[in-house]
Amino acid sequence: MNYKVAILFLSILTFTSCSPKIFQDNFDGDTLNMDHWSYEEGNGCPDLCGWGNNELQTYNRDYVKVEDGNLVITAVKKGDQYFSGKINTKDKVEFQYGSIEVRAKLATGKGFWPALWMLGADVKEVGWPTSGEIDIMEYVGKEPGIVFTSLHTPASHGNTINTKKSKIEGIEEGFHIFKADWSKDDIKFYVDGNLLYTFIPKQYDDQHYPFKKPFYFLINLAVGGNLGGAEVNDSVLPQKLFVDYIKVTKL
Repeated sequence: MNYKVAILFLSILTFTSCSPKIFQDNFDGDTLNMDHWSYEEGNGCPDLCGWGNNELQTYNRDYVKVEDGNLVITAVKKGDQYFSGKINTKDKVEFQYGSIEVRAKLATGKGFWPALWMLGADVKEVGWPTSGEIDIMEYVGKEPGIVFTSLHTPASHGNTINTKKSKIEGIEEGFHIFKADWSKDDIKFYVDGNLLYTFIPKQYDDQHYPFKKPFYFLINLAVGGNLGGAEVNDSVLPQKLFVDYIKVTKL
């Protein structure tokens, strides 16, 4: 192989092996990047008390920090009130299709419910579940060792029927990589490179696959609620959800 051919081959190999980046936040520095994120605060009242799930926490930006290269969301209890944090990228980072990767360490314990998820950017206009929802990862402390990956669609009337509960050894220990590959045809969910669930709709209309439009990210740590459960183990407080990075590349 001559020199020019070798250079051309190397260039093609480099181009094809690198997926163009859509978005990335490594949570460097000591403050949240407000070009990417916004805080959600309160208890959802009066429009959506308990955030629609009878959750116990009040969200407050004071419980969202960037420390040592991580996003850190902390759940605490003061008196008889729980506090935690929630952020989203609405109107700031919205995209359609891609490979989404999040490296995170979970908050654990009965009653704690960390989530990495997405909503259709048109949720304020069309409402939920018409907007669609992609749950990249939900962990429910009352079911140790289990990761939930789910989709909500108008056809399911918001019920969690498009879902997979996966038992993962050691999921409570250290950091893990949660990934979703989202295309016009299907959505695949992974943990640490292992495929857990592939969602393929019965039909590709807006009722069964409302995922053909831009979505945005949400990261939060809920307490209690319909999924988290009424019982909360206060003895393990404070609990922290750590996110090392979040990135999106083209498929």
